[in-house]
Amino acid sequence: MGNRMHRIGRLGHRVKLRDLRILLTVAGAGSMGKAAAELAVSQPVVSKAISDLERVVGVRLLDRSPQGVEPTIYGRALLKCGVAVFDDLQRGVETLEFLADPTVGELRLGCTEPLATGFVGEVIERLAREYPRVSFHVETADPLSLKDRELQQRNIELAITPTEGLIPALDVDAEILFDDQQVIVAGARSKWARRRNIALSALVQEPWVLPPPDSIIGSQIMNAFRSAGIEPPHPQIESFSIPLCHRLVATGRFITMLPISMVTLGKHLPLKFLRLESPVVPRPTGIITLKNRTRSGLAELFIDCARKLAKPLAKFR
Repeated sequence: MGNRMHRIGRLGHRVKLRDLRILLTVAGAGSMGKAAAELAVSQPVVSKAISDLERVVGVRLLDRSPQGVEPTIYGRALLKCGVAVFDDLQRGVETLEFLADPTVGELRLGCTEPLATGFVGEVIERLAREYPRVSFHVETADPLSLKDRELQQRNIELAITPTEGLIPALDVDAEILFDDQQVIVAGARSKWARRRNIALSALVQEPWVLPPPDSIIGSQIMNAFRSAGIEPPHPQIESFSIPLCHRLVATGRFITMLPISMVTLGKHLPLKFLRLESPVVPRPTGIITLKNRTRSGLAELFIDCARKLAKPLAKFR
C-alpha cells in the first residue's frame, strides 16, 4: 500500500496538465499535425509532450500509423481520467467566478421536452428574472440519453428527468422531487373541459394524441387504462412532439395525457384537467448528477429553486 501511494504521489508530481491537455487534443484530432495546428504549437512540441507522458506512466499511450494516431487501451484509460481532471478544474474556476460575482455564469443542464415546457422552464424563468446576467444551456433528450450520454460525457452538469425505468448507476446520484403523474387533459375550448363527472369510457372513442404504445411512457398509459378496466384508446396521432400535441389539443378536438407539472406550470398553455376518475400514470421525477463531481454555485442555486418549486407538486393528487 505504501509503495502504491508513493508511486501515485510521484506520478502526480511528474504528470503535467499541459501534456495531458496535448494528449486529449491529439486523441480528438487523430494526428499530431492537426493537434499542433489546433494548439498553435509546432509538431515536435506535441511529439515530445506525448513521449514525456509515456515515459512517466511507463506504457504506450498512442498507436502510430501512416493514417494517424489512435489511443491504446492505456491511452483510453488516461484520457478518461484527463477529461474528469479538466472537467473538475473548469467547475472549480466557475465556482470561484460565481463566488466572486453570483450574478454571472452559465449552467448547462438537461431535461425532457415536457419538463422544459413546464417545471424546468419555470425554474429558469425565476432564476433569469432574479439573475439577469446568468445564462442557461438546455439540452432536451429522453431520460436514458440524459443519464448515459449527456451526463457521462459532461455535456451537462445536471438533469431533471423522470426516473422510472432508469437503471441505477454507481456513479450517479438521484434525488426525487415529486411524482409528475400523467393525467388526462383537453384544450380549454373542448366540450369536455366544461363537463362534470365524465365517464372514462365516454372518452375512449374521441380523437387522442399519445406517445407510441411501444415506448416506455406509451406502454404505461396503455396499462393504466387496462388497470381501470377500460380498453385503451387507439390514438389518431402518435407522436412524442410536444408542440404538435399542444397545437392539436388547443383546437378543442383532441384529448391527451400530459404530466401534471406541464398543466399546472405551463401558464401559456390552454389546457384543462378533465373532471373524472383518471387512470394515473406515476412519473417519479428528480435531479440526477454525477457522484464525486463538484457542483458549481449556479447548479446549487438551480437545485435549491427546483426543490422549492417541487413542494406544491409533491402534494398534488
